[in-house]
Amino acid sequence: MDAAAPTPSAEPARAPRARRAPYRRLPVEQRREQLIAVALELFSRHAPEDVSLDDVAVAAEASRPLVYRYFPGGKQQLYEAALRTAAGELASRFVEPTRGTPTERLGHVLDRYFAFVGEHAAGYGALLRGGSVAENERTTAIVDEVRRAAHLSVIEQLGVERPGPRLTLLVRSWISVVEVAALTWLDDSRRVAPSGSEAAALTVGSAAELRDWLVDEFVVMFAATALHDRQTEKVLRGMFAHFAGEGPGAQLVARLGGLLLEQ
Repeated sequence: MDAAAPTPSAEPARAPRARRAPYRRLPVEQRREQLIAVALELFSRHAPEDVSLDDVAVAAEASRPLVYRYFPGGKQQLYEAALRTAAGELASRFVEPTRGTPTERLGHVLDRYFAFVGEHAAGYGALLRGGSVAENERTTAIVDEVRRAAHLSVIEQLGVERPGPRLTLLVRSWISVVEVAALTWLDDSRRVAPSGSEAAALTVGSAAELRDWLVDEFVVMFAATALHDRQTEKVLRGMFAHFAGEGPGAQLVARLGGLLLEQ
């Protein structure tokens, strides 16, 4: 005798319960790089003290214990790793082929520098101002490495093998001017002011305008130092030999000549 057919249930069938998506399994090094990339993105939009490990875990689709597994030192260790990655990227933007005049090459480097500053605004500003709770000797050393990379790049573009104390001080001073200008530019970009208002008129201008001003600033500082230092004078004469009436440096000399000769 055949078995009786099952009696249909009177209750409607329930929809299967949604399961939480499993965390993606990635190779160790790939996962670490992903966590650093996610942290760098968060630190670029928020000050370090405003980013938690939970924020990083959620953005990376990982668990908090997993983040701790890769960075047992917590957020500070992750922040320093992200900062090293950013520092390496920024240092790479100082590399410039030796084509064109020195001031043209300097302008290209500044373009890449300000592009980086715009991409990593919050983290850049918090670190350089020294106002971040994540700042310590290690993070300061990382920033100093970037400054050294910038210094070496400028010296290399000038074709100097052994810069003396005056020339070294000149380049380091100019790099400080660039940093302050970048921070001011960031503040201006965050300020919302009606077009044509007094507040808008007080801004330092666009990144391109700031680049041109900083190149001019470099030439003027170089000329002032050349009056007191033979090595700088020799390098400056070599720079003018490259200008041949073209490039930002030559344009500055022409404008200054017209300005000083005006009665």
